[in-house]
Amino acid sequence: MSLNHSPETQNKLIARVPSITGRELPEWFEAIDNGPSFLRCDERANWLADEHGLSHGYAAAIVLEHERRRRF
Repeated sequence: MSLNHSPETQNKLIARVPSITGRELPEWFEAIDNGPSFLRCDERANWLADEHGLSHGYAAAIVLEHERRRRF
């Protein structure tokens, strides 16, 4: 699974997260922060998809957005 979406695809996925998942991004970021301590983004995305029943595309987009926001 690739965690590299085009910026346009990433933005579209992130905009749809609340309506598709029923949870806002801060809730997903909290789930990642409180989840297992995986070092790699793809491991976090796989866990998020498996644990919460997300498609891998949305899981990857959430993890990527979480990483981007943590940098600031």
